[in-house]
Amino acid sequence: MNAQELRDKTPDQLREELTNLKKEAFNLRFQQASGALENTARVRTVRRDIARVATVLNEKAAEAAAE
Repeated sequence: MNAQELRDKTPDQLREELTNLKKEAFNLRFQQASGALENTARVRTVRRDIARVATVLNEKAAEAAAE
């Protein structure tokens, strides 16, 4: 997922995406703690995707406030 794809989504879609990513991050942390996690790189990817979504949401909020 890249930033341009995220900028094309509505704030509601972004909030839903953020919720899903946070749930996935929780599950990945749980798997890592129990030793069941096979793809450890996925943790980093999900964390960065969360940051991307949060950044785009903040950009949209600042845009709306400026208008």
